Amino acid sequence: MTSLQLFLPCAAGAESYLAHEVQRILACSPQDVRQLRGGVQLTAAWTDALRLNLHSRLAQRVLVQLVQAPYQSEQHLYDAAFAVPWELWFTHRQSIKVEITAQHSPLRSLNFAALKIKDAVCDRFRDIQGARPNVDTQHPDVRLYAHLTSDRLTLYIDTSGEPLFKRGWRVDKGDAPLKETLAAAMLAASGWADSTTPRRPLYDPCCGSGTIAIEAAQIACEMAPGLQRHFGFEKLLPFETAEWQALKVDAASRVKRFSQPLVFGSDVSHRMVDFAQRNAERAGVSAVVQFRGGDALQRMPPTEQSGLMLVNPPYGERIEAGGFAGRGRFGARELPQTQQDGDFFDKLAAHWKKNYAGWTAWVLSPDQKLPGKMRLKATRRVPMWNGPLECRLFRFDLVAGKMAGPTLSHESHEP
Repeated sequence: MTSLQLFLPCAAGAESYLAHEVQRILACSPQDVRQLRGGVQLTAAWTDALRLNLHSRLAQRVLVQLVQAPYQSEQHLYDAAFAVPWELWFTHRQSIKVEITAQHSPLRSLNFAALKIKDAVCDRFRDIQGARPNVDTQHPDVRLYAHLTSDRLTLYIDTSGEPLFKRGWRVDKGDAPLKETLAAAMLAASGWADSTTPRRPLYDPCCGSGTIAIEAAQIACEMAPGLQRHFGFEKLLPFETAEWQALKVDAASRVKRFSQPLVFGSDVSHRMVDFAQRNAERAGVSAVVQFRGGDALQRMPPTEQSGLMLVNPPYGERIEAGGFAGRGRFGARELPQTQQDGDFFDKLAAHWKKNYAGWTAWVLSPDQKLPGKMRLKATRRVPMWNGPLECRLFRFDLVAGKMAGPTLSHESHEP
């Protein structure tokens, strides 16, 4: 399998960062990777699909496109799916799940469309191998994805299995945790993930269970994010154990070790700090990341050298979406429930201006008026999506002196 059409979905706003990441992982040219809405597309070999699963921090999955065909009815979906040589990828002894998404599809029921595709796959196996694969909606051996536009069907087979943001180290987590893929996108947007420049200390003063800090620490150690987990491709017929082990051994040999911390995190909840420390140990980066308890409004810089702060502060919509609306706007991070967000951010900015001169702060927020609440000038506004929430990653260059009101700046995807 030397010429596969791959599609790597990612969070909206991260497409350009994912394209650069793919180019770096595969040592290919920009012309080889096509940016699409919500992901990137490229032609690559089977080994490249394994390598992308192992090394990508930004992709949600690595999908192999098997067919793209026009359709007008559910029968057309059945016919297109029946024609795919599924027996080259798995056997009837393995369980399957079909998931479907659509954009402007004229079909009335996506569930029925998915059922027709499933029937086509099973009927083909019955005709060729004399038995149909079982369906398992919870823990399938093989995941199939269908996407419908107004007139075209695209069918994929998934090589990842569990979503790639599941790195394998997170056991302890708090309320509304940040996905590792979004943390990686924030690090890419800030420029901190760029290995061509010396890395400054990185600090997350609202670290929660440690997602941003641990992701940063693994980047600093050049540790492949997939070293501690299993993948869907391990159950597909093209999989060869020796090939996969060679890729893992090579990745493990590139891991760098640090004698002192480069990444720091703190949280007002000591329970969350304990979670972060245990997660860092499982992630293999406890030597390079240091966690402490403390209020973000009081914590002093963790190093004498100025560095970069990367913050996903608690905000009402995110906590409410996680089912914690009744606990106050900052309840999930155990900030005082009487603390209003504007007052909090105003005090946080004052604390930064007084004690963090020379630092650069990047703050993720769905509130486009955040610079006004902080009375700071945003020099970058990078659009990003945190699940269903449209956010901005604001950059603030901190200098000592009188706080100034914000000025408008153009949105940019550049770090």
